[in-house]
Amino acid sequence: MKMTFKHAARQAAFAVTATASLGLAGAAPAAPAAQTYTITMANMSYGSVPSGVKVGDTILWVNRDTVLHTATARDHSFDLRIAPGKTAKLVVQKPGSIAFYCILHAAMRGTLTVAP
Repeated sequence: MKMTFKHAARQAAFAVTATASLGLAGAAPAAPAAQTYTITMANMSYGSVPSGVKVGDTILWVNRDTVLHTATARDHSFDLRIAPGKTAKLVVQKPGSIAFYCILHAAMRGTLTVAP
C-alpha cells in the first residue's frame, strides 16, 4: 500500500498525540503544590511547629497575644515583626534546620525543619 504525503503526515501527528497523551513524551512529573502552614503565638510562646515543610511552602505566623512578637531566624534568613492580632507570611527559601526566636521575649524559641 502506497502512502501519500498527506496520509503519512496525519499518521505521524497521531503517533505524537498518542505518545504525549500516554505520558511517554518524556515530560517531567508535576511538582507538588506548595503548602501553607500556621504557627500561632499565644500566651507568650510559639505553638507547635509543623513538620513536612519544604522549600517553597508558606508559613503563616499568627500573633494572638496582646504584645508585639518577632519570628527571627538565628541564621538571619528571616526577621518578621508581628503586631498583636496580626499575621505575617514567610515563603521558605532554603532547606535545613532553622532555629528561630522572638527578639523581645527570650523564652520564645523554636526550630523549623525544612526539606528540599
